[in-house]
Amino acid sequence: MPLHPQADRLIAAMAVFGKPIPECTVEEARAQRAARPRPDPEAVHEVRELDAGGVPARLYRPSPSDGLGLLVYFHGGGWVIGDLESHDNVCRALANRSGHAVLSIDYRLAPEHPFPAGLGDAINATRWAHANAADLGCDPDRLAIGGDSAGGNFSAVVANLGAVPLRFQVLVYPVTDARCSSPSYSTNGEGYFLTRASMDWFVEHYLSGGSGAIDDPRVSPLLADDAALRANPPTLVITAEFDPLRDEGDQYAARLAALGVPVSHVRFGGMFHGFFSLGEFLDDGRTAVALAAEALKIALDR
Repeated sequence: MPLHPQADRLIAAMAVFGKPIPECTVEEARAQRAARPRPDPEAVHEVRELDAGGVPARLYRPSPSDGLGLLVYFHGGGWVIGDLESHDNVCRALANRSGHAVLSIDYRLAPEHPFPAGLGDAINATRWAHANAADLGCDPDRLAIGGDSAGGNFSAVVANLGAVPLRFQVLVYPVTDARCSSPSYSTNGEGYFLTRASMDWFVEHYLSGGSGAIDDPRVSPLLADDAALRANPPTLVITAEFDPLRDEGDQYAARLAALGVPVSHVRFGGMFHGFFSLGEFLDDGRTAVALAAEALKIALDR
C-alpha cells in the first residue's frame, strides 16, 4: 500500500526541521531530537524518578493498587539519542491503557559509552526491577520487557540472555541484525525518515569502542542460537511497511515462531520507522500503542 497521507505529510515536515542524521554531530542529533514538539503529558496516577541499581529510571504507575505487573521499557534512538523525555508519552500511554506499571530505563548512550555499556545498564536495570518489584508495588512474577528500535534490540538481547524470568515481550521495529543487509534496506533506505546512512551512523557510534561486532548476537539478536531464542517469553512484534528495519523484524518474529515461541506479529502498512512514538500526529501511532498495551494487559493479567 502507499505511504499513509498522515505519514507522508509528517515526513515532509520533519525533513525541513533539521539536518539529516549522518550530517550531524552527536550533539546536534540529540538537540534536534530534544527540540521536537511534544504533546501535553497524559495524566498518570504516579510518576517517580528512581535509581534502578545504579541506572536512572522513571516509574509510571496507573493506579495505587499493589501487585501490578511491570513492563521494563527501553527507548529507541539508535543507542545514541533519546532519553526518558523522548518516550515519556509512550510510557504514560502504555501504563494507563494496560493497567500495569512501566519502568523506563535511562541507559548510557554511545559514543561516550559504546557497546556494551548501554546493554549492561539494560541487564542490570532489568535484574534490579525483578528483585525490587514488590517495593514498587508490583509482582515480580509478572514482569515484561520491551522497547522500540534500539530499545527493542536491548529487549531482545536481554530476553535471549535469560537475565530474569519474563512473562511477555514487546518489540517495536527492533534492530535485530546490525549487518544492515536485508532487502528492506534497499527498498526503504531513502525517503522514509530513517535511512540506510543513518543506521550506518548509529551502528558505527554504538560499536566505536571496539568491544563488539555486527555479527555478535548481543548486537544482532537475530544471530542468537536456537536455544536462546526458544527460551523467549510470548512476544509481540510490531513492524512498519516503509522501514529499513522491516525485514529483520519480520525475520525475528518468524524465527521465534518457528522455534515454538508464541508470537503475534503486526505490520502497519503505510507507516515508517518511528511512528509508534508519534501518536499525536499519526492515528496508527496511537493504534499501535493501544495494541501493545492490550497485549501487555492480557499477558500480565493471567
